[in-house]
Amino acid sequence: MRQRNDDLEADWAAFAQRFATSLRTARDNAHLSQEDVAYRAGLTRYTYQKYEKGESRPGHPANPTLRTLLALAQVLGVALHDLIPDDAPDLRSR
Repeated sequence: MRQRNDDLEADWAAFAQRFATSLRTARDNAHLSQEDVAYRAGLTRYTYQKYEKGESRPGHPANPTLRTLLALAQVLGVALHDLIPDDAPDLRSR
């Protein structure tokens, strides 16, 4: 049986994948390359590519800072809530 923390990590990983999908969709709609978005948001291309894969670093779900999220939303011309999936995992019991 999986422990609560394992369930939470799985939920967070799934949430990060939904974030990655919304990020890719917003970039495609803005007709920008990954490199363009990364440069305009003040990120390396590698870091941005990881976010589009739903990772922060290999094997770890994406967890960008608020500053990064705001920069990405501004570069992509979308509202912040358009990038963040609605069904966030419950993190209160961490």
